[in-house]
Amino acid sequence: DYLGNLENWFDFGMDYDPLFTWWCHQPYNTLIEKIEEYRELFESDEVAIIGDPIGNDALLKQLTFEMVPYSPDELIEIAKREFAWCENEKQKVMDELNVDSWSAALDLSKEMHVAPGEQPRMIQELHDESVNFLRERDLITIPDLADEVWRMQMMTPERQKISPYFTGGEVISISYPTDGMTHAEKMKSMLGNNRHFSRATVHHELIPGHHLQSYMAKRWNTQRSQFYTPFYVEGWALYWELLLWDLEFPQNALDKVGMLFWRSHRCARIIFSLNFHLNKWSPQECVDFLVDRVGHERLNAEAEVRRSVQAGYGPLYQAAYMLGGLQLRALADELVKKSALTLKEFHDSVLKQGPIPIAAVRALLNDKIDIATMHEWHFNK
Repeated sequence: DYLGNLENWFDFGMDYDPLFTWWCHQPYNTLIEKIEEYRELFESDEVAIIGDPIGNDALLKQLTFEMVPYSPDELIEIAKREFAWCENEKQKVMDELNVDSWSAALDLSKEMHVAPGEQPRMIQELHDESVNFLRERDLITIPDLADEVWRMQMMTPERQKISPYFTGGEVISISYPTDGMTHAEKMKSMLGNNRHFSRATVHHELIPGHHLQSYMAKRWNTQRSQFYTPFYVEGWALYWELLLWDLEFPQNALDKVGMLFWRSHRCARIIFSLNFHLNKWSPQECVDFLVDRVGHERLNAEAEVRRSVQAGYGPLYQAAYMLGGLQLRALADELVKKSALTLKEFHDSVLKQGPIPIAAVRALLNDKIDIATMHEWHFNK
C-alpha cells in the first residue's frame, strides 16, 4: 500500500544518509500527520455516498463500445417494462401467501435465515440443489473437476459495507454477521442473506454462473479476456436467473419471493444507475428507490448504491446484468427455437466464446450474421 511504500522509502535513507536525515525527517513526520488527517476526513462519515455522473454522451460512447444500439433513456424504458412484469408476478405471489403487501411477503422470506455460523453449510446445500436440477434436465455440460474445486471464504465486515450479499466465482465470498458489527448491522446481514434470497443466487455465483463461466474461460478462447465485458460476464449469470424461473426452479411461494426480489433488483440497477449517470437522480434517491420499490433493507441499499457509484465499477456495470441476460435470452430464442440447436448445445457454445459483447457472440454462433452490421442488433423487440 502507499503508506508502506512511503515508510520503506523513508527507512532506506533515514540515518544512513546524513543529508537525507537532516532534510527529510521533519517533513516526513508532517506528511504522515496530514495523510492521517485526510484519511479521517473521508472515513468519518461512512453514510456519505459520493460519485461522479458521467453524462449522456459518455454513456453513449460506452454503449457503442459494448455494441448495444440503444440510448440510456431507451434502456431505462426497457428496464421499466421488465420491472412491471416483476410487479405483476409479485401480486400473484402475494395472493398465494395471503398477504396484502410485498414488504409482508419479504418479511416472511427474511425470517428463514440460518443462525450465525451455519451459512457455509446452507451455501453447500443450495449449490448441490441447483447442480442436481441442471443435470437432471441435461441443460449444460458440468465437468466433474469444475464441480469439485470451488471454495468458500467469509467476507470482511469492511467489504460488506460495499457488497452486502455474497459474491462468487471459483471462491464464493459469504456475507454474514461478525462479532464486530453493531446489532443492527448483524440483523440486516442475516435478513438480507436468508435462505430464499440465497437460493435465488447461489447458482448465479457458482454453477452454472460465474464459477463455471470462469472455468471454461480459462480453457477456451483465452485471448479474448482482453475484451472483457460485464454484458457477457454478468449477463450469463443473470440469463440463468431468467431461465430457471421459466423452468420452475422455485419450489414454493417463498422461493418465488427470493427470485422476484433479485429480478426486480436487476431491473432497478438499470434504472437507478443510468438515472444517476444522467444526473437525474442523487445517490439518496437511488437508495430510496431500492428501499421503496424493491424491498431492500436500507443499510443494504446504501451499500448497493455505494458499490455502483464509487467502488471502482464502470458506469454500465450494474445495468449490464439484466441487459446482458436479455441479450442472451433473445439469442437463445433465435438459435434454439428457430433452429435444430438444443439448449445444452447453445449453453456449451456460449461458454466457449469468451467475455466479448453478446452481439459478437451472436455473429460467431450464427453464420448468417453480417459482421459489419452485428452491432446493430436490437435484441429487445
